Amino acid sequence: MATRIHSQFAFADNELLYLIDEDSGRLGLLLFPRALRDAVVRPSLAGGVTSQPPVDPLVQVSCAGDVALDGFSQGLTMRMSSTTLSLRFVRQDRQDHPGGVRVRTLLRGSNLEVAHILEWRAGEPGIRMGTELTPIGAREITLQMVTSFNLGHLTPFCADDAPERLRVHRFRSAWSEEGRHEALDIEALKLERSWSGHGVRCERFGQVGSLPVRHWFPTLAIEDTAAGVLWGAQLAWSGSWQMEVYRRNDTLSIGGGLADREFGHWMKRLKPGETFTTPEATLTCVQGDIDDLAARLTAMQTAAADSHPEAERELPITFNEYCTTWGKPTQATVERIASSLRGLGIRYFVIDAGWYAPPGGAWHNAHGDWVPAQHLFPQGLEAAARAIRERGMVPGLWFEAETVGSESRLWNRADLLLHRDGAPITSGPRRFLDLRREEVQDYLDEKIIALLARCGFGYVKIDYNETLGLGADGAESLGEGLRLNALGTQRFFRRLRERIPDLIIENCSSGGHRLEPAMLGLSAMSSFSDAHETLEIPIVAADVQRLILPRQSQVWAVLRAKDAPRRLIYSLAATFLGRVGLSGEIWELSDAQMATLKSSLDLYRRAVPTLRAGSSRRYGKPVRSIRHPQGWQAVLRRPDVEGPLLLVVHRFAGEGGEISMPIPAGRWRVGGSLAENGVRLDLGSRDFIVHGLENFAGAVFLLEAA
Repeated sequence: MATRIHSQFAFADNELLYLIDEDSGRLGLLLFPRALRDAVVRPSLAGGVTSQPPVDPLVQVSCAGDVALDGFSQGLTMRMSSTTLSLRFVRQDRQDHPGGVRVRTLLRGSNLEVAHILEWRAGEPGIRMGTELTPIGAREITLQMVTSFNLGHLTPFCADDAPERLRVHRFRSAWSEEGRHEALDIEALKLERSWSGHGVRCERFGQVGSLPVRHWFPTLAIEDTAAGVLWGAQLAWSGSWQMEVYRRNDTLSIGGGLADREFGHWMKRLKPGETFTTPEATLTCVQGDIDDLAARLTAMQTAAADSHPEAERELPITFNEYCTTWGKPTQATVERIASSLRGLGIRYFVIDAGWYAPPGGAWHNAHGDWVPAQHLFPQGLEAAARAIRERGMVPGLWFEAETVGSESRLWNRADLLLHRDGAPITSGPRRFLDLRREEVQDYLDEKIIALLARCGFGYVKIDYNETLGLGADGAESLGEGLRLNALGTQRFFRRLRERIPDLIIENCSSGGHRLEPAMLGLSAMSSFSDAHETLEIPIVAADVQRLILPRQSQVWAVLRAKDAPRRLIYSLAATFLGRVGLSGEIWELSDAQMATLKSSLDLYRRAVPTLRAGSSRRYGKPVRSIRHPQGWQAVLRRPDVEGPLLLVVHRFAGEGGEISMPIPAGRWRVGGSLAENGVRLDLGSRDFIVHGLENFAGAVFLLEAA
């Protein structure tokens, strides 16, 4: 086989090559840091020609009736199907414009045209990818797998099969324990090639259901530890998804997109002339480590974050009364709490769950009808919103828009609910609205959007506390039913923004179950977790920083009068890993506690430029038990343009002693801090050294150029 460079372009400090196999007409991608071009040995770029290995196809797609790849692949992967292998290069159109580059590559098989879309936007450190598929001929086809991205030739920096140098990075997630980093050698995942090259090796992972960050984050990286290079991808999708690390011969490939027929029960029929578009993926490559890669992938979320109201630029502080009333808000409690917040500079005051609870009923089973409880708010929610505004804050309100509780009138409205196998999908006390239906969208318009506008709310928290599972009836597959409903959820979020342009939307899904780029882009901020007042808060907040922008990560600080100074600072320091989300009995704090709170909020405002635009690096050994943490962690955040360095340190259980980390280039001085008496930061010649930090204590330091 003869493989050559078909086309190429550079973005940021990366170089991307389209490789074409002249014998088969297949196209693939090669991505690497431009500074290491001379180190690329496979495929060889000398003269632009190489004979091995064959290119990994630009798009992986499978249709019903396909011949599967041999090598024990069925049930393991749907890659390298007969449809994939039939795709041949047709043409490539490249559009260069001041805002970037767009490349549309057309492939054609026996019954399908596939357009691979690649886009680079000026200033971004990565590229965006997606796939469009259109049947050709007179017959419809049934898709059962298609990738949003596919990248091969990992690693191009060695001529053999890269023993003991390739590592897979992923991020595990569970309720209140989101974002744990996992790094495993490919040998540990059984991804070494076999002695003969025969036999497929594949690690397929992802999530099935409507909580896209329930088990894994849709983020994947491959590291060449010898070359010091990482390739990373992140998928923007709020339903079932999958990623694959694949190998049959010498080099590794990665790909991802919607969960396929085997993994997510997904099939989609397409008639001739119809076009199907996959979710978007972002990719980048970096010479560095996992923190360097994370900074690039999260930077790809900046454009969407910038699309929200201008007031969000200063990352305003939020107070949410949930951990104050625990689902029992009233007009009296709203007024009392709001009055106690005067002078703190809090912008958003959120009335959380329970404002609709029926007399004598359970608030957590009564959502869905969205009728304000008169016994709780006798003057209506308008009066509550007005009271909040009179105290200088923007009122907010909680909804769980997409589900209904067992005590709501909609519980038995089968015509508005999602079904599976002919029965309403039920999980405990919840059923799920069918957001594909126009009647449901209209209902949400009337009950949620109109109520927010009528009562004068400027902030809404949209929660979602269950997964609908494998999928729903009403489409050609359960997985397609789920996909269409996920698009209905996105449509509802867009309606919120369109109908109330200045509305601030908080994305919450049992805390952090929707922390993926599609939902992040539709909301101004997200709840980082449901870890309300636990010791693991700073650990989760630091983990999540590698996956979403801190400016969109609202971190709980639940303050109690019983909190000792060390505990109070531990909680407040964690909010500097994102943005401040307060709760608790503020009016019960002592003068000394209130002084600490005010000092913390003043320091936070000074840190906003760095939180808004910067990059973070974590120091300290990984914490093994998040519930019973040992050791320490430090996160140092550097601004992109202007602002101070921000250092956030937490010590957990275990041995004490100094905490040190390398000093970035430059001369620095402490310009502000939040710490107990006796805690200090020394700026040595090579390290920042923190002294006096006891177990389960935190500290924050702003470091200015000296």
